[in-house]
Amino acid sequence: MREVRACLLLFATALASRTVLAQQQTSFLSETEDGRQIFLTNCAICHGPDGDSVYGVDLGRGKFKTASSDDDLIRILNVGVPGTSMPAFSKEFSQIEMRAVVAYLRYMKSTSSATFAPGDAIQGKVIFEGKGECLSCHRVRDRGSRVGPNLTEIGSLRRTVELRRSLLDPDAEVLPSSRFIRIVARDGVTIIGRLMNQDTLTVQLIDSKERLQSLKKANLKEYGFIDKSLMPSYRDKLNNQQLADVVSYLVTLKGIGAQ
Repeated sequence: MREVRACLLLFATALASRTVLAQQQTSFLSETEDGRQIFLTNCAICHGPDGDSVYGVDLGRGKFKTASSDDDLIRILNVGVPGTSMPAFSKEFSQIEMRAVVAYLRYMKSTSSATFAPGDAIQGKVIFEGKGECLSCHRVRDRGSRVGPNLTEIGSLRRTVELRRSLLDPDAEVLPSSRFIRIVARDGVTIIGRLMNQDTLTVQLIDSKERLQSLKKANLKEYGFIDKSLMPSYRDKLNNQQLADVVSYLVTLKGIGAQ
């Protein structure tokens, strides 16, 4: 009987530990995502999505001019850096938001990869529009399809390591704006498209023929997200240099007016 109780106690302890760990991981991911959104909206304007656009600073790899701790980073966010273009964010960010930004910076460092081979953006554009057939799903400025996410500003939103990973392993991270949904109407008709928006009564999507559809949920038999990305992997289609070229091209896509 004692042995049974001991086993149950060990099992309960292990289960509790796993539960606490899962809660901590969920909390960290939530904080990191909050920090990511704040960073892209406020910091990437100067530092870039990789954090390496300011001379002498590489936020994505933990290289700072004066900061050596999380508290130093919080102080810089609070008061800025006198004599530079780094402003104070004490009025814009709460302490919780500043902590979230720091958490994201630490996440960037932990997920940064070794330096990739340099790519040729001009050649990358040729591959993107030709062999890669990317415009058959994506749109850049006024060219391409609206079925997949618009990539006109992707260079301002995604890190180099994330762009490369998306080409090699599209299922690794599917952004909310890139999620596809499968809908089955009451008459049995199935529609697959990229979710644009939904509310209490309707769901809106872009279907495979680039048509914007707004469907009443009351008329649907079922609907739900597709777990995997519909984008193919280019692991076996492009060699390392071609991948580097395409990524270099994607990095240059920073808006309608950018060249």
